[in-house]
Amino acid sequence: MEDAVSQLLENREDISQYGIARFFTEYFNSVRQGTHILFREFSFVQATPHNRASFLRTFWRCFRTVGKNGDLLTTQEYHCLLQLLCPDFPMELTQKAARIVLMDNAMDCLMSFSDFLFAFQIQFYYSEFLESVAAIYQDLLAGKNPNTVIVPTSSSGQHRQRQPPNDCSLLDGVEASLFYQCLETLCDRSKYSCPPSALVKEVLSTAQRLTLSGFLMALAKDQGINRALGALPDKGDLFLDPAMDQELEKLVAQVSGLSISAPTSSSGDTANFHVRNSPRINSPWKPLHHRRKIDAESEGSNEETDSSEN
Repeated sequence: MEDAVSQLLENREDISQYGIARFFTEYFNSVRQGTHILFREFSFVQATPHNRASFLRTFWRCFRTVGKNGDLLTTQEYHCLLQLLCPDFPMELTQKAARIVLMDNAMDCLMSFSDFLFAFQIQFYYSEFLESVAAIYQDLLAGKNPNTVIVPTSSSGQHRQRQPPNDCSLLDGVEASLFYQCLETLCDRSKYSCPPSALVKEVLSTAQRLTLSGFLMALAKDQGINRALGALPDKGDLFLDPAMDQELEKLVAQVSGLSISAPTSSSGDTANFHVRNSPRINSPWKPLHHRRKIDAESEGSNEETDSSEN
């Protein structure tokens, strides 16, 4: 509501042309549809669980053709795709997601769309939870009693001093049962979003000991956690989106019609096409209009196809 009022005040001259009631109707329709996060600043995109889930779903819908075509991309290329939807999306978050899929010494390797997407979902949606998980894991490696592990906060994390774990403990990881005891306490106390503790227990029950990277990979691959989050389809249905396919078919039909009726100079047509769309893309309150959001999603799919072809 604060964001709606803020945008109303910032764009009141333009909004007055079609009325405040229509503005609020279109704004909250976009919130319900999950398209309100398009082209918004990162602080807004990550502000609420609904915004995060909406961003995940929008990223999947816009760029699923990358995976459908079987293309493999680097961390930097996936980051570029994220920035098409959120211009100031931080590179650090993209790198953390890539580390779930790749080893630290292999960050330049290529990743499939599905591998990156499910790892990115865990890292982005449960970002604060994973920071606390990493701190707890380091405490357990240092030999601290799990009953005295401090759930990290912004202040406690700065003053905690840990002894560096030995090489053997790094390879073996920590005992799964002790790790779960700490995570269960964390899930109960955390004010941030956490995976369901029952599903976390199920993930940890598959081994007696595990490393942090192994735990993160298991979270990313767990379809129960994916369903509980509710932003993405199951892996088997990842490249199916009938609603978006219909929109793409409409867009292709429109473009085909323009090509048939337009002058023979293709360069002139392209220039006119971009000039016509540029004001819409740069509009500060563009995400508020349903028709414009649909166009933007379709444009995102075209950009994705271009990227995969390149």
